[in-house]
Amino acid sequence: MEPGTMKWSRDFECGIKIIDEQHKGLFDMIDEILNHASGNDEEEQAYFARIVDKTVDYTQVHLTTEARIMEKARLPGYEEHKKAHEAFTSTLVENILAFQTDKKIDLKEFGGYLKDWLLNHIAVSDKEYFSHFKENPELLVEINT
Repeated sequence: MEPGTMKWSRDFECGIKIIDEQHKGLFDMIDEILNHASGNDEEEQAYFARIVDKTVDYTQVHLTTEARIMEKARLPGYEEHKKAHEAFTSTLVENILAFQTDKKIDLKEFGGYLKDWLLNHIAVSDKEYFSHFKENPELLVEINT
């Protein structure tokens, strides 16, 4: 993967249709953010002001969906996964509050944080519960319908 880009591949699929679709959407959103990291402060701040609400809303929808699925399936490790989501949300809110106060955000740094978090989260945390679904395919049938 090129630095600064987010490209979806089948390697990230978990087998839960809605989660895969949302992860693809997150990849696209982060890629767009990284592509707007031009180094021009004025352009970056204007862009961030336009997309901040969409970014928060989409992220919250995804985290809520993932938590609902994990809770419904009674997945082991749910509480730890939930704490990881809460820590991510807290950092996201801190960045947004800083932007609202100072009207300045480093898009490259912010996009890089989102990229690193998502890749790590899918590769490590999400993979743990993906394997639970592979071992219990009847749960996937229920969730994907």
